[in-house]
Amino acid sequence: MNCSAPSPQPASDPSGRTVKCTKFQKELPGLPEPPWPGELGQRIFDNISQDAWALWKEHAKMILNEYRLTPWAPESQEILEKAMEEFFFGEGAVLPPDYVPPQQKA
Repeated sequence: MNCSAPSPQPASDPSGRTVKCTKFQKELPGLPEPPWPGELGQRIFDNISQDAWALWKEHAKMILNEYRLTPWAPESQEILEKAMEEFFFGEGAVLPPDYVPPQQKA
């Protein structure tokens, strides 16, 4: 009788859910829930990996700072939503095949 314990899921993806990531063009751990309201949030949930979402968060910080946006203001949310659509699904959304994400700071 084999009583070995099952291997645990990675801490970053407790559900084990994966998606064919539009940004990275490969199967990767998916987000635990839609990260944005509405249809765009559902498209991101269905097609974007946790890794790609992490890239977006860094990109969004730059947008917020460059344009001096206030995240809770409706006008700022419209700008972010358009930028998010372009980042994930617009022209040039797919990263080069040899792209290596920068190492995160500890």
